[in-house]
Amino acid sequence: MVDTTHGEEADNARIILGLLESVERDGGQSQRRLASDLGIALGLVNAYLKRCVKKGVVKVSEAPARRYIYYLTPQGFAEKSRLTVEYLSHSFSFFRQAKSDCLSALQSANARGFKRILLAGCSDLAEVAIICAMECGIEVVVVVDPAATEQWFVGRQVVPSFETIEWPYDAIMITDLVTTQAAFEAALAQLDSDRVLVPRLLRVTAPERRSS
Repeated sequence: MVDTTHGEEADNARIILGLLESVERDGGQSQRRLASDLGIALGLVNAYLKRCVKKGVVKVSEAPARRYIYYLTPQGFAEKSRLTVEYLSHSFSFFRQAKSDCLSALQSANARGFKRILLAGCSDLAEVAIICAMECGIEVVVVVDPAATEQWFVGRQVVPSFETIEWPYDAIMITDLVTTQAAFEAALAQLDSDRVLVPRLLRVTAPERRSS
């Protein structure tokens, strides 16, 4: 099963880094604009800004028309540099492992004659899987993600559930990094386990068989 604690920490670091970068570019933009740029809820932006102010990495001053201007403190610039190095280090490590795992799973699938697959989850892993699938001569038919807000992902159509799929496919690859176990079990409800491809980095747990 995926280490959700580590995932949450990485996500928090990503959001804070994005917030610090946005404040550095334009400290006078509204929280609503920040939320749009970061792809998170407006309430979360407010919470993260308060956390950054409390930690002393961001300062806030009041401007006319009941507006606020945010700017980085010297500590904030140092924190942004630290998070940038940490994020890049994590990203390189992640993409290296993700590519290796996806290629291994897809090459095995290709050897078994699987030529058309679905991806379960829009994520960085799904992007890597699409690239690897092209290298292996496998078609990614569609991406299934009930939480997606966009209809397309890296040129592939996104649908909310397996039940809405009208096209034939041979296998499902799990690429959900948030609700990984749920995506895995949903895929098992559609196909036998030998047709559900799981990159090793996800470390999902097969559900226990219920006794009849």
